Amino acid sequence: MTNILVTGGAGFIGSNFVPYFLEANTDVHLINIDALTYAGDLENLNEVEKHERYTFIKGDICDRKLIEKIFEKYTIQGVIHFAAESHVDNSITNPDAFMQTNILGTFNLIDVAKKYWMVGPGVYKEAYKNSRFHHVSTDEVYGTLGKEGLFMETTPYAPNSPYSASKASSDFIVRSYHHTYGMNVVTTNCSNNYGPKQHDEKLIPTIIRKALAGEQIPIYGDGSNIRDWLYVLDHCKGIALAYDKGVSGETYNIGGRNERNNLYIAQTVCEILDKKHPKSKGSYKDLITYVKDRAGHDFRYAIDASKIENDLGWQADENFESGIDKTIDWYLNKFIHNKTKSLA
Repeated sequence: MTNILVTGGAGFIGSNFVPYFLEANTDVHLINIDALTYAGDLENLNEVEKHERYTFIKGDICDRKLIEKIFEKYTIQGVIHFAAESHVDNSITNPDAFMQTNILGTFNLIDVAKKYWMVGPGVYKEAYKNSRFHHVSTDEVYGTLGKEGLFMETTPYAPNSPYSASKASSDFIVRSYHHTYGMNVVTTNCSNNYGPKQHDEKLIPTIIRKALAGEQIPIYGDGSNIRDWLYVLDHCKGIALAYDKGVSGETYNIGGRNERNNLYIAQTVCEILDKKHPKSKGSYKDLITYVKDRAGHDFRYAIDASKIENDLGWQADENFESGIDKTIDWYLNKFIHNKTKSLA
């Protein structure tokens, strides 16, 4: 049995990854550490709560002594690191938490792993010769794009928010441990994820939640900001593939090739809701409202996923239109059907 430490596994991406990875790898025991801040929710992991190869620990990756105890107790042989503060708006109003978790937390994890797995630069203990540290990051470290071009693994870093600056810093820490100490690391940078279990304050859940509540749907600026949307399960499959087959020291960009602007997202969600859960009068589109733009709002992100596609054989199973349909079904069940059941 291989013991792998997953950090932030109760968050959006982590809680989709944990059940997928457990099912796909029957010889793996996952130990999930999560501080259960606003973005983490154990209800996201109900399906694996009693799984014999799953252990949950409530804790903070900034607590180095706790991380050391976990490595000792569970003989950790791999790390898949999701844990991060990740909401850009929150990073603007409260950057300190982002610097602590994303920078210091990542350093704690990789430094403890190095000391536990290795006897010296480039030399692993025999029992840990296949141990790997996988760092999950974001395309926002690359800054912003104009109307043309794509982010590649070779794109220079140019973070524009406290969030993306903290993630860029964590990427560099992981890179340095590979080049200085010869650690077996891999980094993945993803485009905007969407799908089940995402926090209610993010764009797509907000659109769905506000629409169903009959409230105004806020769209920044004129809604022209563009993101490359990646269905969360496709991302999880890419992470698992890179962890298993990625080349040590390499970075792999994972993107959905689904560029859509925010106004299109809002209108599409409203159109689907009009069909699946129609209003008594009018369209949900009537609720779309433009609000003052976010400070330093990057215009466009888009990823070239050719490297992970060509080198590792990954490809997205969902396009935006198929993925958003599944996503809306999940949120309708959460916001409407579950509430109806609880009232019955």
